[in-house]
Amino acid sequence: MAKISISMTDGMNDYVQARVKAGEYNNTSEYFRDLVRRDQENAAKYMALKQAIQDGLDSGISDKSIDDAWAEADREYDAQNG
Repeated sequence: MAKISISMTDGMNDYVQARVKAGEYNNTSEYFRDLVRRDQENAAKYMALKQAIQDGLDSGISDKSIDDAWAEADREYDAQNG
């Protein structure tokens, strides 16, 4: 396992220590590992959204009416979510 050293303001350190003291994390390392995991999840969601936007742009302009497009989206949603 890699070890790193970071610097932060006293206020930031006080905040992290308060979270640990409150029992939300066992130690500061666990707090920072959680931050990295959450950042990884957010980055994956961002990339998926960015790809969905690009897919939409690449698909071109539809000849469907807005009502038809919404109806199709509703059907697809219902099919996926029972």
